[in-house]
Amino acid sequence: MVSVQVPMTGNRIMAAINRDPLTAPHAVRNDALLAAVAGVVAVGLALFVEDGRRPDALGWALLFACHVPLAWRRRRPLLVLLAIVACVAPYHALDNTHTAPTPATYIALYTVAVTGRPLRTVLVGVGVIALSTSVMLTVSMHEALKVLQISGWVVAVLFLGADVRFYRQYVAAIVERAERAERTREEEARRRVAEERLRIARDLHDLLAHSITLIGVQTSVAAHVLSADPERLDRETVAKALDDIAETCRSARGELRTTLEVLREHDSPDARGPLPGLDGLPDLAEAARLAGARVEQTVRIRQAPPAVGAAAYRIVQEALTNAVRHAGPEPAVRVDLVEREGVLHLSVSDDGTGPAPGGTPGFGLVGMRERARTVGGTLDAGPRADGGFEVTALLPLTKTGTGTMGTGTTGEGTG
Repeated sequence: MVSVQVPMTGNRIMAAINRDPLTAPHAVRNDALLAAVAGVVAVGLALFVEDGRRPDALGWALLFACHVPLAWRRRRPLLVLLAIVACVAPYHALDNTHTAPTPATYIALYTVAVTGRPLRTVLVGVGVIALSTSVMLTVSMHEALKVLQISGWVVAVLFLGADVRFYRQYVAAIVERAERAERTREEEARRRVAEERLRIARDLHDLLAHSITLIGVQTSVAAHVLSADPERLDRETVAKALDDIAETCRSARGELRTTLEVLREHDSPDARGPLPGLDGLPDLAEAARLAGARVEQTVRIRQAPPAVGAAAYRIVQEALTNAVRHAGPEPAVRVDLVEREGVLHLSVSDDGTGPAPGGTPGFGLVGMRERARTVGGTLDAGPRADGGFEVTALLPLTKTGTGTMGTGTTGEGTG
């Protein structure tokens, strides 16, 4: 039982020491009880200590009066000290028991030191000692010298109050730093969650927009073959269109599964699965060719950091999707990826008509710009001067991520 109560008592004592006296609960009630206890001690000292004559009626009145202001010592510490001094000074001048009001005086001095600035504490200490010495000189030189001898107790009380004040400030600073660190961790966690949601949204947009666009184009091809000349049905062309649709669905399903793995793996929040890279660009070009685009691709970089490769892959994917969707029938699309001075220069241009005016803008261009920013790059997109549309991006490459320069295969195809 003792092993449980002792730590609890110690914690309560430390909590009382660390608590700011100006904001402590039930301050007036607790200080009134303290004033009553100090008054009882003062009565005992006046009755049993022979340090002057026993107080008369006026002396008792002054002794009791000096304890009343202690009930408001935390709210107005300096005024309380002045009120106590105003009662104690005539009390000592009448040569009553000089030890009796000492507890009330020390409590008031401690409160001034623990709630005020150091300069004010020093000035108060000097003033109290000077005033006490002056009052005792009216009684006798012996009493004045005695006050000077015990002035060390006044200094000790003031020093204790100032030390407790600095200790409370130190504890408050530690608590504030801990709370700020906790808030920073929470903000960092929220930022990471927001970034992960944005990444997943971009991946899903690129994946679904690309796949659905290709499926729509391939379905249109199959429907056109079926309705153009039903009597001379080209079964081979229809079968190939349906096979292309099935292959696009399988690829989309695989990428979708990889993307959603992030939401399922709670134990490893940083696991993002394999990122698409530059090695997947030929597949994007081939898929665009199957959708009817004439794609010409030039790649003059063999290796890039995974994040840069993934960003380039998604930008090319979205640009090809937009070209297939908005550039008109059988657009000519050129894809260039070239490294110059540690920067990947990416360009996707077409000779199409561009999006229809007045249409509802999507999130494709916004997503491409965000992907470029995630690796420290920039992206511009807009109509070309000689017709068509162009997307250009500058993606910086790190030294470790830059591979040996080389010329990739240049492919051309007509859908």
